[in-house]
Amino acid sequence: MSIWFKKDLTITDISLLGKQTMSDYIGIECKELGEDFLKATMPVDHRTKQPYGLLHGGASCVLAETIGSLASAMVVDHSRYYCVGLEINANHIRSARDGFVTGIARPLHIGRNTHVWDIKIYDRSEKLVCVSRLTVAVIARKDTGSV
Repeated sequence: MSIWFKKDLTITDISLLGKQTMSDYIGIECKELGEDFLKATMPVDHRTKQPYGLLHGGASCVLAETIGSLASAMVVDHSRYYCVGLEINANHIRSARDGFVTGIARPLHIGRNTHVWDIKIYDRSEKLVCVSRLTVAVIARKDTGSV
């Protein structure tokens, strides 16, 4: 059974939220939407590397928070709620030097006021690069406008 609020949700719907944002600038692209997961890729290039030529840990956190937050936003009714990150943690397991990484966000908890997401990031050889957990606050809108 799908966790998404909008039952005909598409990758295009999700991708529109990222235009003109940090995720757009560093090249994060949503790639796949499953019944209970969102998958996105991020390049490992001059925008996402640290001075030693390795994927920057902060970039991994940006990927994790981006897909976890987007997933949360897709679980709720946008006309009534918006979702913002409360806490993120990340364990950097191995480095990546080039190509791209893929993040997959799956819910650990979808509550009325908070969501908790498990995000795993893999390199192009499908080796685990980073494990992250994101807690998101679900906040009622005071206005009735859309995002």
